[in-house]
This record gives sequence, structure tokens and C-alpha cells, in this order.
Amino acid sequence: MTVRSILDTKGHEITSIEPDAKLSAAIKILGERKIGAVLVMNQGRLEGILSERDIVRALGERGARVIEEPVSAVMTRKVVSCREADTVAAIMEMMTLGKFRHLPVVEDGKVVGLISIGDIVKRRVQEYEAEQEALRDYIKTA
Repeated sequence: MTVRSILDTKGHEITSIEPDAKLSAAIKILGERKIGAVLVMNQGRLEGILSERDIVRALGERGARVIEEPVSAVMTRKVVSCREADTVAAIMEMMTLGKFRHLPVVEDGKVVGLISIGDIVKRRVQEYEAEQEALRDYIKTA
């Protein structure tokens, strides 16, 4: 199974915000869309990623006043990404070792999607259910 197969089911929609937007605007987007991360993009170029963890860490370090700071002051700048051809096993290992839950999908320098650990778990559960059903059908016909 590849990243492409997940995106083909999930869709290629991404949510982004500009680096100079206030953190409070990003928090509002995360809450309204019920998502855990937003890509930080400037003129179509990926500059960072802002996750709930980034926000909590900044709040803990600098207090509530941080919500008036720009997203660029809080975001993770070193973004790990994957490609559509990457296997789910490979990105699961990347996410586990890197301790992050969101992975932008980049092809030819352009962001084409975003994969979360939730997307992977959902897909793996669907695979297991399909396997179980196939085994049940096989046993019935044996």
C-alpha cells in the first residue's frame, strides 16, 4: 500500500495558513475543521507545519500572549515530507521515529496532500477487515 492509495481515497485537499497570520487564526482553523495540523505556506511554497503540539509547547513556554504572535514564530520549520510512491510501512516508521503525526506529501516541489496517522490507521483497519471477510468467504466455500 502506498501514500497515493490513501490520498486517492481521502482526497488531496490541504489546509494551509500564511506564516504572518496570527496564531489565534490558526487555532480557529484547527478547531473549526477538527484537524491537528495546518501547513504553513507562502505563495504555494511550504515553509513549515503548525501542529497542536507546537501550540501547546509555545503556550507553556510563553503563556497566553503567544496567540497574538505570527504562526512563523511557533511553527516547526524543519518539515519532513513524503512522496506518493512511498509505502505506508515506510511512512509509519518515519512518523514513529520522528514522533510526529502529520506528513505533507510533496511531488516535484509541490504539496499534493497531507497524511495523518489517523489516515493510516483507518486504512490499515479497512485492510484487516477486508482480509477477515475474504478468509471467512474462503472458509465457507472450502
